[in-house]
Amino acid sequence: MNPECSRVMDSLGDVLPQELTSHVASCEDCQALTGSFDQLNASLSVTTMTLEAAAPGDDDGQTATSLAVARRFALETLAKQPQASPWWSELLLLLGVHAATGGVGFALLTLNGWTGHKDASVTGAAVALLLLVVMGAGAYLAFTPRRRTVPGWAVALAVLGVGAAVVLAGSGQQTRPLLASVLGCVGMELAVTTVPLAVTLVLLCRSAFHPLRALAAGLAASSVGLLILQLRCAEGSASHLLWGHLTPWLALAGLTVLLRRLLPTRSYAP
Repeated sequence: MNPECSRVMDSLGDVLPQELTSHVASCEDCQALTGSFDQLNASLSVTTMTLEAAAPGDDDGQTATSLAVARRFALETLAKQPQASPWWSELLLLLGVHAATGGVGFALLTLNGWTGHKDASVTGAAVALLLLVVMGAGAYLAFTPRRRTVPGWAVALAVLGVGAAVVLAGSGQQTRPLLASVLGCVGMELAVTTVPLAVTLVLLCRSAFHPLRALAAGLAASSVGLLILQLRCAEGSASHLLWGHLTPWLALAGLTVLLRRLLPTRSYAP
């Protein structure tokens, strides 16, 4: 029994919202359950209107029948899936996608002649490590059931910290025209983030929509492209880093929130 089936059982007797109505239309178990409840409700209505003519004990018999149907439905569902899959399996899947996409993107850029910073230093390595931390922490905050709310101040602090670190760690050099270099990095970041963002949205639809959780997941997904740029882009001026690296990073995170809000929720598990 998935969470939507549980919500259908909790909403018996009330008007079902649109997402639950769509679920009932595609779920045979919920159709049987709601059909039995509707029949019971109709029988109870008739019994109430003809109470004087009704035989004693009819209500008890109908109620017992409904409870038996609900009990059988619950037992069959538990027999099919006695234990839910652990939440961290989705987290590991997402981190694996991020790692694989980053590795492939890094290799392709290396083969394509992207040489990286000519003055790579400990500072650049520290920024790369910070982006890895943001990638893992963002995915964790998005999917962990231990926190029902994500602290907004932590997300804002991470954004400000990453932005300041990327700009301050820049080499200051500008080897190509600003517009051409910015467009190249924006296109690369969009291309690299496509797969992580798609997988992130699929996994986010398995739980109720939460803006800060979606934002944290979007920042983690777009950090894959930002990390590759940090390692392979030779431009280091503040204007290039701001418009070619950080702006698409934030824009993709915001796009994640927007798309998740528009996509239907397939489960309301925490």
